Amino acid sequence: MKTEIVAVGTELLLGQIVDTNSSWMGEQLALAGIDSHYQTKVGDNWDRIEDAFRLALDRSDAVIVCGGLGPTQDDITREVLASVMGVELVLDERIAERIRSMFASRSRSMPENNLRQAMVPVGASPIPQQPGTAPGLVAPIRWVQGFGAVAPDAEPPEGAAVVDRVVYVVPGVPYEMREMMNGTVLGDLQRRAGVSATIESRVLRTWGQSESGLAEMLAGRIDELDEAGNPTLAFLASGIEGIKVRITAKGADSAEAWRLIEAEQAVLEPLLGDLVFAYDDDNMEAAVLAELGRLGLTLGVAETITGGRMANRLSSAEAATRAGRAPGGAKLGDPGLASAADTGQSDGGTGPRTFAGGIVARSEHLMEYLLHAGSSTVSPMGDDLVPPLASAAGAEALARAARLRTGASVGLAVTAIEDRDAATPEHPFGTAFLAVSISAQPVRGDIPAVAHRDKADEIRLPGDRERLADYSAISALNLLRLTLTGRR
Repeated sequence: MKTEIVAVGTELLLGQIVDTNSSWMGEQLALAGIDSHYQTKVGDNWDRIEDAFRLALDRSDAVIVCGGLGPTQDDITREVLASVMGVELVLDERIAERIRSMFASRSRSMPENNLRQAMVPVGASPIPQQPGTAPGLVAPIRWVQGFGAVAPDAEPPEGAAVVDRVVYVVPGVPYEMREMMNGTVLGDLQRRAGVSATIESRVLRTWGQSESGLAEMLAGRIDELDEAGNPTLAFLASGIEGIKVRITAKGADSAEAWRLIEAEQAVLEPLLGDLVFAYDDDNMEAAVLAELGRLGLTLGVAETITGGRMANRLSSAEAATRAGRAPGGAKLGDPGLASAADTGQSDGGTGPRTFAGGIVARSEHLMEYLLHAGSSTVSPMGDDLVPPLASAAGAEALARAARLRTGASVGLAVTAIEDRDAATPEHPFGTAFLAVSISAQPVRGDIPAVAHRDKADEIRLPGDRERLADYSAISALNLLRLTLTGRR
């Protein structure tokens, strides 16, 4: 079975919204064992949407249409689909009542134009999952290539070959789309395609090596897997989230597929070593918080170039973990993710916090305050000497200040040469200084002792200031991860 994705929305063509929906759906189709050969984007124009639908139905067995299900005049996906099917739109009172109930639950009256969302082409059925006001649709169609839809009770043109097609329509809101895809669309596609095998995957998330470098490291293993055919490996460069190495396996059932994945993971991890920091939907900050939790430590951060990026990532990850969810949305306990017990974080939000807080230091004045306010032990150069903000000594001083000023047991700091006028041949633009300061901790029950450590690192990063800030934040978190695990 060949499936095609059509994304509807002028904003996609103008670049106002990045079409992450199509890429996510394409990945899920591949994991479900469904072939997907085409992805199309089309603006909110009746004729162009109709042309896209007809072309897709001519060449693909199933079409997933994403977007254009809102209540406004430019949301015309329903109307165009009904036209292509050659049927009327009728009001589905159950959907209308569900939409009214959604507005009532928010103490709001429903605008009449929302009833447009309850209009359904004759012969189509609503997708049961409806987290928002836009219902999804499943529309079976009898189709003649180059001609169009044939009504269920009509005769096709003489000599024409009639084929069964199906159109799935889902909203453009990502979480609504994903709920419908996981709840109805993928399973229905597998049933129609007769897919009996189960395909599962696990992602090893790495930091510190390029995609080509990883491919070179794993070249021998990739050749062996290419010959065997199952499981398979794929690389996905993900910017500041690192390089993902995805293991995909096919089995008669989920348990068999996972046995193959776990066996392959056991082969890959020794080859990748310290590069692997997390799995699947987990991320660097969640991995750091889990290790801090294991050691019974708390963390405070001080940032200059990163402008609060580390604090934002850490607080978001901690909030997700305390709510029992991984940062990417998967529930803790899913394969490949640290469990709530492992992290010591998920307690309904009532337990102690691992992340104490952060300080954004953007001036020498604030630097002096952090180093001098009440303690001469902060600065490694002494109370009367404040190191330059953008230097290894400055980063180390800030890390110690982050630890002491936030009351945490670990301090993490980032500074950088972010002004091209301040760059030198020894420290060009893009030089970042990372530092960790850990206070000594005695043995506490089952928690091991932690030795005092102060460590600063100097790295060179590419790109403009925004890339410098993003990569500095993730690099600092990775330095802390490696330090906590005794690898640095």
